[in-house]
Amino acid sequence: MKKILLLVVLCAATVSMQAQKFALIDMDYVFKNIPAYERANEQLTQVSKKWQAEVDALTTEAQTMYKNYQNEVVFLSKEQKKAKQDAIMEKEKQASDLKRKYFGPEGELFKKRTALMTPIQDEVYNAVKDVADLRGYQLVLDRASDQGIVFGSPKIDISDEVLRKLGYSN
Repeated sequence: MKKILLLVVLCAATVSMQAQKFALIDMDYVFKNIPAYERANEQLTQVSKKWQAEVDALTTEAQTMYKNYQNEVVFLSKEQKKAKQDAIMEKEKQASDLKRKYFGPEGELFKKRTALMTPIQDEVYNAVKDVADLRGYQLVLDRASDQGIVFGSPKIDISDEVLRKLGYSN
């Protein structure tokens, strides 16, 4: 009796596994073929460079203040030394605070990236979902993510189909 039950369970599992359909997508390829995504990336690069220049200017200013302090330290009174050290530390803190403001985990770059990229990513996700629903795929894996896909047949790659669904013919 146990053998028959085990055989029935194994047969049912085999049938259900054979009925599942899978597809692959190369998200890097898809995003590189969406002009809005490329424009958003370029915009993020430009703003990042601008903000980094601001942080670098403050850091350079702090370094210059420190070098000047080292050259003058023998001529300064105790109070003047303390004042210069405090000014240098304040400038370094300003640079650190600005860097955190722009590039921290909840910084301006993160917010800007979210604002620019989320609508595009949502549009791609919805197109992938539509294609998967239309074709009956239970699972769509990202070929570009390097998460354990050793081989994927080009026959099940839906990247071009998703681009067509988004209105970008290739």
